[in-house]
Amino acid sequence: MATEHGQSYGFGSGLDFPGGTGARRHRLPAGLRAPFEARSWREFGYVLLSLPIGILLFTYAVTMMSLGAGLLVTFLGVPVLAAALAGCRALGAMERARARALLGLEVSDPEPLRMKKQGAMGWMGAVLKSGTSWRSVLYAILQFPWSVFSFVVAVNVWAFGWAMLTYPLWFWVFPMYVGQDGLQLYGDQTHRVYLDNPFEITVTAMVGLLFTLATPWIVRALTTVDRLMVHGLLGPSRLATRVVELESGRGVVVDTAAADLRRIERDLHDGAQARLVNLAMGLGLAKEKLLEDPDAAAAMVDEAHGEVKLALQELRDLARGIHPAVLTDRGLDAALSSVASRCAVPVRVEVDLVERPASAIEGIAYFTVSELLQNISKHARATSAAVEVWRVENRLMLQVVDNGVGGAAVGAGSGLAGLAERLDAVDGILVVDSPAGGPTRVTAELPWRNEPVAG
Repeated sequence: MATEHGQSYGFGSGLDFPGGTGARRHRLPAGLRAPFEARSWREFGYVLLSLPIGILLFTYAVTMMSLGAGLLVTFLGVPVLAAALAGCRALGAMERARARALLGLEVSDPEPLRMKKQGAMGWMGAVLKSGTSWRSVLYAILQFPWSVFSFVVAVNVWAFGWAMLTYPLWFWVFPMYVGQDGLQLYGDQTHRVYLDNPFEITVTAMVGLLFTLATPWIVRALTTVDRLMVHGLLGPSRLATRVVELESGRGVVVDTAAADLRRIERDLHDGAQARLVNLAMGLGLAKEKLLEDPDAAAAMVDEAHGEVKLALQELRDLARGIHPAVLTDRGLDAALSSVASRCAVPVRVEVDLVERPASAIEGIAYFTVSELLQNISKHARATSAAVEVWRVENRLMLQVVDNGVGGAAVGAGSGLAGLAERLDAVDGILVVDSPAGGPTRVTAELPWRNEPVAG
């Protein structure tokens, strides 16, 4: 994928800085406004719905699985089991939709059924062999006891909180209709304590306020378990997720390689190739004038000599952009020092590596630092920069720091976004810390791989 260095630093583009209008500000702290936020009520609604849905899921899963297991002695057992698993998959899709609507939880759909042969037998075999089907059954069984617990806790905490908070508004019901002074706090055969004087009523309301403020956070803690269950049991498996990541990474690598080939072809066509064509034409004209006008021929040969030097310089630059010889011969320390010497600002380079990584990882590290230094030269308006390279266990760490104006962002279409995609394709990470006004600190992390030994 081609990257444009000119877009790598997004100064003032969509970043929320202090005093800006991008960040929404609230007058009340989160603890006070939580009971009235839509998110809290959606989570509470999720807990309320979990109980009847949990009963439905548990009843269906246990009944159908028991029926299918009991009928395995006949030819009906396998179709019933397959239908039970398919139903649990459908109910799992419903639960993902409910979690998305009420909890804001985005869970990707699990991998589809892989049928080796068509027909009913192929479908039943695919359903029975699918790990997603059995995880859906496990979710239906585990969700029921948890939904009972979370329903009881959430409803009781919510009811007690609001009832105690509003006690000053309805305590008059007791002396007027119940025949007692107020809400009974304690009582035995000889002694009773009622919440009836202004102090006790006020304390009751204050305790209710604490319960009311705590209820959204208790409900949120309960729904955290639901999030984990939905994500872990109803989403794609780790293996399927890893396959998707590898396919995506492979696509990025293919696009990057194609873009690099197009760049090399364009550079050769517009640069060295054009100069060599002019050189051939110039030498042809000089050959014709060699006998007629030796002085003019000598001037043409001298001009051709200059074209040769320029063509060689362009070819050297192009070769350095593909894979510099200094990197192959002397490693990252010398190669990064060479890149730093061509930067527009003074750059301090520190490479602390006992051994060299695999050439592929070394090349990615080199081009990552090279591109970041180009961004500093063009956009950062810095007066100094530093490059540090070191190893932490099985990871190669790179850090490029400058004292420029900051504001760099990994935005869509930017050079940093393209660089992050390249690193992600090899299980790498790019982290950008660039507040407005600077400094900018870009940290890259690559997997450490040793060079394979030729056998």
